[in-house]
Amino acid sequence: MANDLIQQNPWDELRAHTSARIALGRVGCSLPTREVLKFGLAHAQARDAVHRPLDFGELKHQLHTAGFRTLKVRSNAEDRQTYLLRPDHGRHLHGDCRVQLQHELPAPELAIVLADGLSAVAVQRHALPLLQAFRERFTTDWANTPVVLAEQGRVAIGDGIGEALRARLVVVMIGERPGLTSPDSLGLYLTYAPRVGCLDSARNCISNVRPEGLPYQLAAHKLDYLARQALRLQLSGVQLKDDSNLQPVALQAD
Repeated sequence: MANDLIQQNPWDELRAHTSARIALGRVGCSLPTREVLKFGLAHAQARDAVHRPLDFGELKHQLHTAGFRTLKVRSNAEDRQTYLLRPDHGRHLHGDCRVQLQHELPAPELAIVLADGLSAVAVQRHALPLLQAFRERFTTDWANTPVVLAEQGRVAIGDGIGEALRARLVVVMIGERPGLTSPDSLGLYLTYAPRVGCLDSARNCISNVRPEGLPYQLAAHKLDYLARQALRLQLSGVQLKDDSNLQPVALQAD
């Protein structure tokens, strides 16, 4: 009987094609109770994604088991509260960590940064399977390629990390700002010749990496194309176009 009170929206059939909140229906001048409850749950999941810490110990263990060389650093944001209130602190590598990286073996070509960002759950869930898919495509000295775990990091922290490791190319994998239908979306940012002070226009971005968005294999295909082109052309950002859709995608079983 309760469903009889709901006036359906004529766009209702479009809901099968999107997770966006459209065609919710109404009861009088209000939303149906189930939609109000779903919204509340999604909002809580988004808040949890922002505040939940990344389990760096578990992630490091998983990466070692998969054969990746890992390093651990932090930004100038000493805690989560500072990170959220002072974005500029999260963009800069802590001075002690810079010295640490300068004494490490230089990156043979590529440095990869995993930063918690605004959704640690995105990094916890998606970074490793994406890295494995990328490793199957991109040929480099993977045994010595550093995967740097960056605590309280934002995208620009990759500039200081790449510069300290003398990398030709840095790829930052970071938890994106959660949406009400995507609390675990992973973003990828690629920068050629990283250095402190790089502009955002010098980066290429691949967004919404997750099984419900851009699948791992397709994201790895795009990242492989952009990385190869960046190294070949010696540039990235607005000058580097993503024409990966012009090449066939070799899909492998997950």
